[in-house]
Amino acid sequence: MPTRLNVVLMWHMHQPEYRDPFSGQYQRPWTYLHALKDYVDMAAHIEAHPDARAVVNFVPVLLEQIDDYAQALKGYLADGGALPDPLLAALSLGEAPALEARAELIRTCLRAHEQRLIQRFEPYAELARIGRDFLDHPKRLSYLGDGFFSDLLVWYHLAWLGETVRRHDARALALIHKACGFDADDRRQLLELIADLMGGVIGRYRELADCGQIELTMTPYAHPIMPLLLDTRSVHEAWPQAPLDGVDIYPGGAMRVRWHLEEGLRVFERFFGRRPSGCWPSEGSVSEKTLPLLAQAGFQWCATGSQVLNNSLNQGGLIDQYRHCLHRFYQYSPNGNGNGLGNGSTVHAPALFFRDDGLSDLIGFRYADWHADHAVDDLVRHLENIATACHDGQYVASIIMDGENAWEFYPENGYYFLDALYRRLSSHPRLRLTTYQALLDEVPPRTPLPRLVAGSWVYGTFSTWIGEKDKNLGWKLLIDAKRVFDEVMEAERLDEEQRIAAERQLAICEGSDWFWWFGDYNPSEAVRDFEHLYRLHLRRLYEILGEKPPAILDQVLAVGHGAPSMGGVMRTGQAG
Repeated sequence: MPTRLNVVLMWHMHQPEYRDPFSGQYQRPWTYLHALKDYVDMAAHIEAHPDARAVVNFVPVLLEQIDDYAQALKGYLADGGALPDPLLAALSLGEAPALEARAELIRTCLRAHEQRLIQRFEPYAELARIGRDFLDHPKRLSYLGDGFFSDLLVWYHLAWLGETVRRHDARALALIHKACGFDADDRRQLLELIADLMGGVIGRYRELADCGQIELTMTPYAHPIMPLLLDTRSVHEAWPQAPLDGVDIYPGGAMRVRWHLEEGLRVFERFFGRRPSGCWPSEGSVSEKTLPLLAQAGFQWCATGSQVLNNSLNQGGLIDQYRHCLHRFYQYSPNGNGNGLGNGSTVHAPALFFRDDGLSDLIGFRYADWHADHAVDDLVRHLENIATACHDGQYVASIIMDGENAWEFYPENGYYFLDALYRRLSSHPRLRLTTYQALLDEVPPRTPLPRLVAGSWVYGTFSTWIGEKDKNLGWKLLIDAKRVFDEVMEAERLDEEQRIAAERQLAICEGSDWFWWFGDYNPSEAVRDFEHLYRLHLRRLYEILGEKPPAILDQVLAVGHGAPSMGGVMRTGQAG
């Protein structure tokens, strides 16, 4: 009987640090909205299929924010404590804001998928129509009263609830049925529901891990691109002509990578009560210099994109030998025998798993408009073809993608698709749904990989984060700040509390999202939000260090001109 093809579904949960470092107020609501809609639903679908298995990856700074929201909501409901998110605060009040703030609140409450989240609900669609009419005639905004804003805020949050919540929670069902005229009791009931969901979501994943249905993994603390911190010139391995425009080597990068790994592990263990054995490096970014640090931190495996594998096999002269099936268990081994990381090291590199970009992108970009059963049929056919091609041993097909961004493009937040996906894959006679750690426990044969070309899951390069004018400017400002950080630390001018705050603030500035959203091809609204928050974080770092921020941080660094389209979803395409 032929060996079943191993299939791993890995869902990556990530949001950057959205809190204003000066006020503590959240600048964007995406952490709690994705928790309500996606993190809750993704847990519920696995819970509904006891034979299903998955790997779920969390970024530690996201875990901290989920917990922060949960504690704030608990405090608000108990004794009227302050809510750190302006949108939740507006929901709690249910009043028309000051005249100058009304247009922005309406725009905020219309930031949802038009077809899937707004037009699906007739009362919400009518509120959206009214709101847009008033935005087109701003002088009329004074005529909008408390009732309009109360209903708009309630419906915005109802639309962002997970489908499993809208179908089964009595509070959500009652509010949807009421449809309009929401009063203070209705809004409090909705806030209680939100508090319950935010307070329970991390525990649900912990319980799924406890019962063996999921493997929990992590990304370094604030989602940095580790290879670029270690050596910005590593961009040239896969993109030799990348313009760096004077971007220097990041000072002390290895120490900073260790900090992100150690702090990430500390936070992860605090929330989940265990240490992860696997790591999805930020954006799947790997390099030969990164692997020893992952190994030293105790990681047994890491994953990245298939284009990194193709680049590595091509440069290693192995692509023709492995072309019939690339879905192997790999291990970086510069000496070719699988023992050690080279240079006399006896430490074994983590096992390497490579995202099947074709399969993952079918879910991320193609299947949203398909009937759920047809989409899963198509995916299963692709997996069966891989199983037929890879018949001479044990192999693994890795489907790795965002656990949050794709689903609002699906009907009912992917409810039918995800239900069919878990049902079909967990019972298929030729496919075996599993986790990476479960596979490694079986000690499968590992294919030595003599060369690992530095790159990410996006095109196999780092072009999304460096090598463009605005992105390079962002790196220059970060490197300048790091040099000041090093000078202050060497001079020992900070007390212990200040030192810890400075290290964390630097980590936030090292996150990948700022550089992702720089670049004029991105949507203007997203660029505006992220470049502003990046400047705030850099200014706060200088303040903690007791230094004056450079004047350039008072200027807009980047302006986007791209059309909004699935921004943030793990995207396809080719580098220019």
